[in-house]
Amino acid sequence: MSLQPHRSRVRLDVPDDHRPDLSGRRAVVTGGAGGLGLATARALAARGAEVLLGVRDPERGEQARRRLVEEGGLRGDQVRVARLDLLDLDGVGRFGVDAARQPLDLLVLNAASSSVPWRLSPQGVESQFATNHLGHFALAGHLLPALEQGRDPRVVTVSSTLYRVGKLVLDDLGNDRGYSPGRGYARSKLATTIFAVDLARRLAAAGSRVRSFAAHPGLARTPMHAAYPSAVTRLVTALAAAIIGRDPEPAAVAVLAAATSSQATPDLFWGPAGSRTRPRVVGVPFATVATDERVATGLWDASERLTGVRYLS
Repeated sequence: MSLQPHRSRVRLDVPDDHRPDLSGRRAVVTGGAGGLGLATARALAARGAEVLLGVRDPERGEQARRRLVEEGGLRGDQVRVARLDLLDLDGVGRFGVDAARQPLDLLVLNAASSSVPWRLSPQGVESQFATNHLGHFALAGHLLPALEQGRDPRVVTVSSTLYRVGKLVLDDLGNDRGYSPGRGYARSKLATTIFAVDLARRLAAAGSRVRSFAAHPGLARTPMHAAYPSAVTRLVTALAAAIIGRDPEPAAVAVLAAATSSQATPDLFWGPAGSRTRPRVVGVPFATVATDERVATGLWDASERLTGVRYLS
């Protein structure tokens, strides 16, 4: 299966199409304690799905769970919380064991670290790359058997349009040759986008029922921006978000469309467009930087080596 860009921009009619009944279906959302992840979890649960929130801070996650249940009139057991620190691959494995005990219909790889100072994971890899890409690569591998048992099973990788400016050096994935928070974030998002495209290709080649999608929220107003280490970056981002940014609920429309729409396809990159409060969902071809199979194979092999998780090889 080739996912080379071949289609023009596609618009989805999403107001009704991305809101199917999800009763009896099970979803995992990473980074579900706030921002885009919480908005995604709220929408999925409102449509009847059982949702497991993977969160770094269980106390904050439990507060989010209670809010979802109370505000949405949900069953108390419809939303669960489990600790998931994507920076720690051992913890990712433990979460995966728990989440894979039942068939899984939807995996939303949403959690992200953005533009943070230099830091290494317990496995010695730069933290943004480790969290945003390697942690999710490993989690998808742990959960693929459960997804194979699901109904219309999908993996949705939440990326960013900044992937287009990312630079990926396959022999320096630990980022030991110089680091900047912004470039590190773009690099990690390029890796996640390449992963989503390559996973779709590998799933199709293996005859799997699971499909892999990539989506982005545009500029979303989330707490992540307030954590930038640079005061200038925080100010510029805050001003941009105030002018053109979207709140988490409208920002999440493309993620939800990729997760549930019958019209969404893995060969396009899905995002919001137009109105800040009622955006339409648009799919655009991937930039060639995300569809190079040689680079994708090198990234996949390196990711297996760095995580110790092998699947679809």
